[in-house]
Amino acid sequence: MYQAFYGFNERPFQLTPNPRYLYLSPKHREALATLRYGLTASLGVTVLLGEAGTGKTTLLSAALYAERRPEHRHVVLNNPTLAPGEFYEMLADRLAMPDGAGSKAKFLLAFEKDLATRHQAGGLTSIVIDEAQSLTHQLFEELRLLANLETATAKLVNLILVGQPELADRLNDPSLRQLKQRVVLRCSLEPLELRSAASYIAARLQVAGGSPRDIFTKDAIVAIFEASRGIPRTIGVICENALLAGYAAQKKPVDGAIVVEVCKDLDLPSNGRSARGVSAARPAPAASGVPVASVAQAQPGHGTAGRRWFSFGNGEPPADSNGDAEAAPSVDDRKRMFRFF
Repeated sequence: MYQAFYGFNERPFQLTPNPRYLYLSPKHREALATLRYGLTASLGVTVLLGEAGTGKTTLLSAALYAERRPEHRHVVLNNPTLAPGEFYEMLADRLAMPDGAGSKAKFLLAFEKDLATRHQAGGLTSIVIDEAQSLTHQLFEELRLLANLETATAKLVNLILVGQPELADRLNDPSLRQLKQRVVLRCSLEPLELRSAASYIAARLQVAGGSPRDIFTKDAIVAIFEASRGIPRTIGVICENALLAGYAAQKKPVDGAIVVEVCKDLDLPSNGRSARGVSAARPAPAASGVPVASVAQAQPGHGTAGRRWFSFGNGEPPADSNGDAEAAPSVDDRKRMFRFF
């Protein structure tokens, strides 16, 4: 609807795990490397944690795409709320093992033979569970037993568990201590900071064929960040609705006032500071009294924008000698953190 108005070739904020729109903040880059290592090394159990909307599924899709090899086989289960019998039936289907369908015993016999043959040929098998925090206790135990399949020198099955922070709580259950002891790799995704959120938005706009500074004002970017709390999925929802609102009003670039109205419609928190441009407003407090300079390296289609930034953390502000907290960066300060808007 609005693509031609903003100069897009396609919609930039579709909620699908399109690898062309992959954003790699430092944490995302670390998590991607961890997932790829977990898929290709004979290790055992890998865990990826992150709040809903932080990009776990997109990152997982990118890792699976990057590690496509004839000798490796990756099975992904997106709906883990299954009974054990249904779980093994689905595995037999995904692994193309008709001899393993019908019962757990048949599956295990066929699976062990298949694993041995694949291992001799230099291949690996990975079972990937998305939304793993929803697994039943029974399925956690079944997965632990599958992860036990091994030779004297190598694991035959890599298990990748991807889930929300509740997954960590599940694994801390004393009854699952044996599974937790088998976790070799573990990483987590956090909400984006302002500089990363701006980079994320700019990169998606560029991949879709748009020019960032012609589409959103700096006020709008700050308002989007504050309302989304740095969650990429929420950022996308706000941006999509703001672009629609801007198109309806025939206004380009979209400013902070439009974003604030959109956030009200979406029932998202927004105090309108960015729309008013009040420099005395106090956004997220700084982690330290001194801004830390950093550089985001640009790679087209990989979620960075190649500009110099000044980053403020999200911790509590330090106290000075009189016990008073130092002033957090103003809205105007925050707008100066990025240059492509």
